Amino acid sequence: MKSINSVAVVGGTHGNEFSGIYLLRKWQQDARSITRESFTTQTLFANPKAHEENKRYLDSDLNRQFAVEDLANPDLANYEQSRAKVMNAVLGPKGDAKTDFIIDLHNTTSNMGPTLIVLQSDDFNIRMGAYVKAHMPEAVVVFEDQIPLADHKFVCSIAQQGVIVEIGPQPQSVIRQDVLDWMETMTGHILDYVDLYNKGQLPELPPTYEAFRYTETLKLPENAQGERIGMVHKNIQDNDFRPLHGGDPIFTLFDGSEICWDGDYEAYPHFINEAAYYDNNLAMSLAEKITVEL
Repeated sequence: MKSINSVAVVGGTHGNEFSGIYLLRKWQQDARSITRESFTTQTLFANPKAHEENKRYLDSDLNRQFAVEDLANPDLANYEQSRAKVMNAVLGPKGDAKTDFIIDLHNTTSNMGPTLIVLQSDDFNIRMGAYVKAHMPEAVVVFEDQIPLADHKFVCSIAQQGVIVEIGPQPQSVIRQDVLDWMETMTGHILDYVDLYNKGQLPELPPTYEAFRYTETLKLPENAQGERIGMVHKNIQDNDFRPLHGGDPIFTLFDGSEICWDGDYEAYPHFINEAAYYDNNLAMSLAEKITVEL
């Protein structure tokens, strides 16, 4: 892969996820901690109006507006759809982007700790996961690589390389020091990695590491009218990246009965009870544990 010459650090894609927003403000005052020798770094506050109104978004989720066909469709013109087109002009255009690498900073209300979500399983991303875990043992790496990066609708899909830094648990519109510190630390390690990769100076990395690969998303129990009739089981709540087996209780219905998971593999729930996903009645994502080889 060619050298990465330009990096963008994006915060506030969701206006009530505060860690990235406050870190951007810090770095805009003093950029030394995100400056590296081998590339330029810029910051971008993605959704300022949603932040002003203390909302995730005004009209639609900004992090789902970056499909190529949507960016080219002038009829998609609500606030987030229009904002996506502006961001695409600044960082892109998608498919021929002036920005080589995007780090998109997010908070989750789920107990996921410091999680790095990578969207490609090429050598660059595999080694990035190894580097981050070697320097930050508490980090979790999740691969969402089932489709090419260009087919994703995320902010970071504008560039040829992009990752999502997802740190929790943090309630919406709140700042927690441990969560903010994790986000700043992980971002620093990613920038260090890119700099060393560019220079051909990567240290020896572990030959393998543990990670997770997304498999599916589960919805909360609903009745025929689409009304919620249950909740995440207490044994699952806050246990992100703990194993789930077929037959384990996964939901408790409001009548007191339980629903057990009928999957045929050992799954690892994450984004458990994520507050932002309640408008879609989503309960959690599942992943398989994998061993990544360099």
